[in-house]
Amino acid sequence: MLVEIHVSPRPSGTPEQKYAHVDAAIAVIAASGLTYEVHALGTVIEGPPDRIWSLVRDVHEATFAAGADSTMTTIRLAQGKDDAGPTIADLVTKFRA
Repeated sequence: MLVEIHVSPRPSGTPEQKYAHVDAAIAVIAASGLTYEVHALGTVIEGPPDRIWSLVRDVHEATFAAGADSTMTTIRLAQGKDDAGPTIADLVTKFRA
């Protein structure tokens, strides 16, 4: 399964670290051990559905743990039958130099 997740915490960080609450969400993704890529407007993660669904909640909640007052999380999911969907590499490798 692939998921693209975008968290929009308010505020996005602290005066000293402008994106601290977003960074906390990305740290949760990094700690998951799943394959992921951070992009300018979201992060794409690949893995088994059970791990992805659990991780989405953890990422959302990480913004609150970091100090955000509110958070809006947007996700887009892609999954093939029997979890045989594409990988991140399948979809982006041909566009990389």
